[in-house]
Amino acid sequence: MKKIISLVVVSLLVAVSCTRKASKIDYGLELNDTLRVHIASEPPTLDWNKSTDTTSSRIVDNLMEGLTEYNFEDPELSLQPGLAEKWTSSKDAKTWTFTLRKNVTWSDGVPLTTKHVVDGWVRLLSPSTASEYAYFLYNIKNGEKFSKGEVKDAAELGIKVIDDQTIEVQLENTMSFFPYLLTHTSTFPVRQDLIEKFGDKWTDADNFVGLGPYTLKVWDHDKALVMERNDKYHGQPAVLKNVIYYMISELSTAINLFDAGKLDALDELPKSEMASLTKRPEHRKHSFLVLQYYGFNIEKPPFNNVNLRKAIAHAIDKKEIVEVMGSQDIPLKSWVPSGMFGYEPDIGLDFDIEKAKEFLKKAGYSDSAKVPRLTLAFNTNENHQKVAENVQAQLKRNLGINLELKNEEWKVYLSNLKADAHSMFRMGWVADYPDPDNFLNLMISSSQNNRSRWKNKDYDKLITQAASELDKEKRRGIYQKAQKILVEDDVPAIPLFTSVHHYLVSDRVENYPANVLNNLPYHKVRFKK
Repeated sequence: MKKIISLVVVSLLVAVSCTRKASKIDYGLELNDTLRVHIASEPPTLDWNKSTDTTSSRIVDNLMEGLTEYNFEDPELSLQPGLAEKWTSSKDAKTWTFTLRKNVTWSDGVPLTTKHVVDGWVRLLSPSTASEYAYFLYNIKNGEKFSKGEVKDAAELGIKVIDDQTIEVQLENTMSFFPYLLTHTSTFPVRQDLIEKFGDKWTDADNFVGLGPYTLKVWDHDKALVMERNDKYHGQPAVLKNVIYYMISELSTAINLFDAGKLDALDELPKSEMASLTKRPEHRKHSFLVLQYYGFNIEKPPFNNVNLRKAIAHAIDKKEIVEVMGSQDIPLKSWVPSGMFGYEPDIGLDFDIEKAKEFLKKAGYSDSAKVPRLTLAFNTNENHQKVAENVQAQLKRNLGINLELKNEEWKVYLSNLKADAHSMFRMGWVADYPDPDNFLNLMISSSQNNRSRWKNKDYDKLITQAASELDKEKRRGIYQKAQKILVEDDVPAIPLFTSVHHYLVSDRVENYPANVLNNLPYHKVRFKK
């Protein structure tokens, strides 16, 4: 991987170092009409029904569009029309009707119809897809049963096509925020004809067809990915013709390229250099609805012991982690991050070494030397490495526990998590929609994104109940009970901190996106004249 990255760096340097006035860069792109950005790794997949990671969704959000979209100019992130020009609901918010825009076409000129929307939803729920986001649509009538193979016929789903422009959706339970789910990449329409024609290669650049402001032009695996303006996009055309993502894992290398004028934006910064980077004129920051946490596979010894999990949780000083990182992140005890409804600063386990030692004894380890060597896995990233090293030092200092660290490249890491390979692991969760349900349903028994294998029927009932509750204060009380079960009683995971997003943007760039969801649509970005 390092060899490949070094070749990318060389090509970047060769392409633009000869002269600052060069008009062409990699892949024959025009410098003055191309936004050059950085991603840390190869996107695992651009199949939006299957992707679960932020790298993939960041790209898909520019290539595709959902029925609804966020109004990022509104601080409360209200919804606005996307592919649907309007939507209505019954009084109990169990029946929703969506009307598609007219004259919307895919990038190959094929008109968008309700069939493409339904195909996307059915494919998301289908057991054969094995999507980790299938649970997003479980509340559709028979959605969960269909996904689990208990209902075989998709015609039994609560989805009714009225005509080519209108869809009616019947839900099992009241859900006031259902339209928010349709902003998410996993729920986007699909072209089943292309999937059947090309199989797994339907997302290759030569075969890709989308509905967004950009379309896929080049996917040079492990090196770069190029998007080109979609001239058939129904909305306002993208200002810049191209966006190129360079895949560079070492953040220090990416900073050097930014300083050399070869990158226009750097969306992740190394914590080790934050003190100096925040003083730079190109530095920007904004609040960020994200949860960083360590999870336990509770089916694997020794983490099938709840007292050991509580001991570790009490032994970690999250304030120390944040101070070491130096990035103004916010320590977190509860599961829902600060800055949104459902945040509960008084719920969760405090840093308390004496309690940690008590729980270690309850776990059967009066002598900490007898605790088996534990392994913490994380994806390769110098920021994650720094957090892991601090936690390693804290557990050794506070409990005498040895913690071995193991890092893996992102695609390998996700694959191993799915294959049940790690007993303690790092994960993060960026809000898909600004509602506590998005963070708390991550840990329900049926969630494919619940890597801990934890199941609690009382917790599941509370999350279902809260999603159907229209009274905000009653809903808050339900979520309080749920969070106590999650982070105080059973502790299948330890919330660490919620982040402040720091990034660098070149002086030549205007209108670079910034929002609490860290959604990065590039179609409005322009260069200064």
